[in-house]
Amino acid sequence: MSIVRWMPFSEIDALFNRVMPATLARRHDLTQGDNGGMLTAWAPSADISETEKEYLIRAELPAVKKEDVKVTVDGGMITIEGERKQHKEEKDEKSIRVESMYGTFIRTFQLPDDVKIDDIRCTDKDGVLTIHLPKSVKSKSKARQITVE
Repeated sequence: MSIVRWMPFSEIDALFNRVMPATLARRHDLTQGDNGGMLTAWAPSADISETEKEYLIRAELPAVKKEDVKVTVDGGMITIEGERKQHKEEKDEKSIRVESMYGTFIRTFQLPDDVKIDDIRCTDKDGVLTIHLPKSVKSKSKARQITVE
């Protein structure tokens, strides 16, 4: 007989995850852990906005070093991937509870047709990765009436 650590809320979490719509669970990939609890893989949240000159993707990447992030463009898609590494405990430190999510992540977004791919740039400030997607200049045509023949 093996001793299993009792996790009082694991049944409630399992029920919630079973009945919760998948669209609400987009950011979390739940898997069964070794001790019967649920483990959560993480993906950074991202906000997408638009100005007159560019589209902006802002991905929240706290505690992720910029050398651990890779942004690629291929086939009309832009991909952000990387890894948030777990803080190593010091010799005299013992974790009591860890709520932060760690591990590799990947987010992919479809690019609009009017993005200048060669001019895409990224900035990293205060744990937020901002991807600047400049718009190509379109010739603005004036409205005109067409005669029906």
